[in-house]
Formats: sequence, structure tokens, C-alpha cells
Amino acid sequence: MASVIGQDQRANLGLPELNSDEVLRYARHLLLPDVGLDGQRRLKASRVLLIGAGGLGSPTALYLAAAGVGTIGIVDPDVVDASNLQRQVLHATSTLGRRKVDSARDRLHDLNPHVHVETYDVAFRADNAEDIARSYDVIVDGTDNFGTRYLTNDVCVLLGKPNVYGSIFRFEGQASVFATEDGPCYRCLFPEPPPPGMVPSCAEGGVLGVLPGLIGTIQATETIKLLLGIGSTLAGRLLLVNTLDMQFRTVKVVKDPECPACGTRTITRLEEYAEYCGIPDPQGAHEEPMTVGDITPVELAEKIKRQDDFDLIDVREPQEVNIARIEGARLIPLGQFEAAIASLNPAREIVVMCRSGARSGMAVHQLRQRGFQNVHNLAGGILAWADTVDPTVVKY
Repeated sequence: MASVIGQDQRANLGLPELNSDEVLRYARHLLLPDVGLDGQRRLKASRVLLIGAGGLGSPTALYLAAAGVGTIGIVDPDVVDASNLQRQVLHATSTLGRRKVDSARDRLHDLNPHVHVETYDVAFRADNAEDIARSYDVIVDGTDNFGTRYLTNDVCVLLGKPNVYGSIFRFEGQASVFATEDGPCYRCLFPEPPPPGMVPSCAEGGVLGVLPGLIGTIQATETIKLLLGIGSTLAGRLLLVNTLDMQFRTVKVVKDPECPACGTRTITRLEEYAEYCGIPDPQGAHEEPMTVGDITPVELAEKIKRQDDFDLIDVREPQEVNIARIEGARLIPLGQFEAAIASLNPAREIVVMCRSGARSGMAVHQLRQRGFQNVHNLAGGILAWADTVDPTVVKY
């Protein structure tokens, strides 16, 4: 509970005063015994960093700004795309093509001009994470990216900052608070990142538009509780949300003494991890580095034009094929691919495709493990095909 202290004691705390406009704006907070004038001043003095201005970052940023958190930092290298607007309510049709950090800053200033917004139009990486995060009180993980998620956890542990975690996929979400003084960190629950391609991205699997609003609002709530020192946070608990059944449950998460981050402390420096479905690269969200065995969309188009004898396998889901397709491809969703390998001829040339090249890369790896030699992955997937071969193909 927030304590009631006198004017002289408040001055000694060095907290900023509220002007008359702020008193009116935050009146409903000032009436709460656990917030009050002192708590609102504490929020005004607080600094929160959001990693990502997308689905989770949108509601978190909006509610933190509305609540009067004095400084909000936003890290995101992406631009606003039409496919974002189904869930990223921080942005609008009028901001399409703008940098997300600029769109976010203007929206938050419009919501609350008393809030200072610091923007970082860069990817959150091992070589800049500590410098960016060091001056903030709480870090909010709004990523959809395992690489950045582990990096966020590790920098929070190294700097001693609470990590307000959220994740979403299809109709389900998770939230917790990690890296508090006595609580577990994200690595206590998931020690290592999954292999590339093992977990489908939201771009590949989809997400219910309102789900990040639900989880992001929970993240904002946990952040405010941490800043005010009130209530019981989700530290030591993982909240699981299933929106199809509208069920909420929590599972206990214990601090692992063997955790390399917060237990044995063997992680002493930050490193990069493979990225799967996070903040898109501003130079091209679907561009994948070429690897041995990859085939470009132009090369595939030439093979089709020559009527070469080969099999084109599409490992996306049926609903994706309904949106965009390459004629002549045989559909074998990745989840069914292992069982379907027996139906493929190892003597034939095989080209595997998906949305961006990640899932098809996994399928190519499975084929090579089974002895297939003449197999290729369509680099960049159907997104790259739409960019370089057939602009009539819908991008999603």
C-alpha cells in the first residue's frame, strides 16, 4: 500500500510535482488509496522501455502513457504495414509506411502530451541492448521473436531490471514477470531457444486480433504495479490465456539454481540468437540469407517456364494456399511432412516452398536426413515470389 506522507517528506523524495492539468487527467488514480498523489508522482518519475511497437507493444504503450508513466522508450526498426492494423492499434491507416517508432511517438503524445517518448529506430541487438536498457526502470518484452526474447531476458538479468513478458500465438497468450530480485527469469522456464523453424511464427500461424490487446493490457498492469510497489505481480507465475474457451490459469515457475542467466550466472555477456518471427528487418521482412541448396524465385520461374521435370512442394497450411499460391505446387503442410516423405521419389528433383523460406528450410533438412540429394528451398518463399516474379500474388 502506498503510504501517506507530508509535503516536506514528498519534496525530499525528489519526485516531480503534478500540474493542475495532470491532477485533472489522473483524478481517478488520485482517488485510489494504493496510488494517490504520491503514487502518481512516482509514475511520472518512472522510465519504461518497450521492446517492440507491434501487437503487444501497442496496448502496453497506450495504457502506460494514459496512466502517466513519465518516460516511455520504444525500440522497433520496422515500418507500419497494412497487415499490422488488424491488431497493432497504436498505428493507423494514416501512418502506413511510416517508421513505427515515429507513429507510436505521435500517437502517445496525442493521447498524453505530458509523457516523454524516447525512440530507437534500430533492432534490439547484443551490441546495443545494454546501452539502450540501462537507464530504464522496467523492460517490457513486446517481441514475437525468440532471439530478441532471450536477449531481453539476459540484459534484464545482467542489469537487474524486471522483465514484463508477454507472448501470443493464434488464440492463446502468456504473461509473466521475470528477472525480479528473488524471482525466476525466462531461462528458468525455457533454458535455450528452440531450433530455427521448430516453432511457427505469428506471421505463419496467425493471431486473433484482440489477443495482443488482452495480453498487452496485462503487461501494462504488471508494469504499473512494479513501478508503484503494490499488489502481487506475476513473478514466479506464468499466466496462460486461452481465448477460445476464455480460460485463465497460472502455473508456478520456480527459480532454477542451475539457470545460466540468473542462477550460476555463467552468462556474463550478451549474444545474438537466431531470429524466427520477430520485428521484421527494415530492409526486407521476408528476405532470408541464401544457403547451399536454395533456389531463387527467378530461377524457379525459369524452371517452370522450361517445363523442367521436378516436384514443387508447398508446406504451408491450407488457409494460406487459399490466399496465395504458385500453380502446380503439391500441398503437404509441414506438420504432415514427415509422414508424407515416403510418398516422394528421392530420384526426382524437389523444390520446397512456404511463406518466407523458414518452414520449407525445415522440410528440406528432413528430406536430406532421409537421403534425398536433389532438393532445394525456395529462398524468401512466396513473399519473394510476389516481389520478384509475379506481383499479382497477394502478400500476407
